[in-house]
Amino acid sequence: MLLSILLSSFLIFVELNCENLFDCRHDSLKQDTEFLPDGKRHWNRTRYWCKLNNIGQELLSCSPELPSLVALCEVENDTVLHDLTRRSLLRNAGYEYLMTSSLDVRGLDVALLYQPFLFRPICYETITVPPLNNMRPTRDILYIKGETLHRDTLHIFIVHAPSRYGGERYSRPFRMQVCNQLSDAIREIGKEKIIIAGDFNDYADDSSLRKLEEEGLVNVTKDAKGHHGAKANYRHEGLWKNLDHVLVSPALEEKIDTAYVNDAHFLLEEDPKYGGYCPRRTFHGFRYQPGYSDHLPLVVRFQDGK
Repeated sequence: MLLSILLSSFLIFVELNCENLFDCRHDSLKQDTEFLPDGKRHWNRTRYWCKLNNIGQELLSCSPELPSLVALCEVENDTVLHDLTRRSLLRNAGYEYLMTSSLDVRGLDVALLYQPFLFRPICYETITVPPLNNMRPTRDILYIKGETLHRDTLHIFIVHAPSRYGGERYSRPFRMQVCNQLSDAIREIGKEKIIIAGDFNDYADDSSLRKLEEEGLVNVTKDAKGHHGAKANYRHEGLWKNLDHVLVSPALEEKIDTAYVNDAHFLLEEDPKYGGYCPRRTFHGFRYQPGYSDHLPLVVRFQDGK
C-alpha cells in the first residue's frame, strides 16, 4: 500500500463532519453528559467503538487511494483522535493528526489527519473566533502550513462555523464572524496555495461563502455530487444541499482533477418521510442506529507535483 501511495501523482483531500464523535467519558469542563452511558443517548463503549470503525470505513471508501489529508469536524478530544488513528480500522493507515482545543461548550473540535510521508507540517496554530453579543464561544479555526511530497507548500484552514440554532437570520452574523477571521488570515498569506475546508453551516449562495469568494477563493465543491444519487453532501427535509465546502486559491484550482461526494451505498438509507435516500446517520432524534454521519464526505483529488 505504501509504495502505491508514494507512486501516485494525486493528493486526495477529504472533508467530513463526523456527527458527534464523542468518547463516553465525562469532561467536567464541557457539556457532554448527553454522550455518557447514563446520558440521554446511552452512549457506551460498544457504540463508541462501532462509531470509530464506521468513520474509518467511511474514510477508506472515499477513494481507491488512501486519502492523503482528512479534515474532520465534530471530534471531541485527543482520546478520540488517538483511538481513531491507532485502534480503529484506520490503525494500519499511518495517519498522524493535529487538532484544536477550543472553548466550544459541548467540547467539539476540528482536526487534520495527514500521511506524514505525503505531507510534512511546518507549523500550525489555532485561530480563536472572538464572540459577538449573544454568541456562544465557537470552535477555533485550525491552521496548518505544510509541504507535500513534491515540495508544494500548502496553507490549510479547517472550520466548523456556528450552527443555525435560533434561526438562520439570528445566527448569520456568527458565521460571518468566522469568515471575517478567515479573510484576515488569508490576506496575510497572500497569493499562495490555500485550502479552506469544513462545515460552514451555510450553503454556497449564502453571504459567508460569498465573502470568501470575494477574497478570490474558489468553492470547488459548490456543485459536487455523488455517484449513487446524492446531489450534495447533506439532506434536509428532502432537499440535497452542501453545508460542507472546500475552497481553494486560484493557484490550486488548476491542479484539481475532480471533486465529488462519497455516497457509497452503505452510507445511505431510505428516507421514509420524503422518499429517496439520505445519509445513514448515527441517531434519528434519540433513536440510535449503528450508522455513520448525517453528512457525507467531500473528496477533492489534486494533481501533485505538476
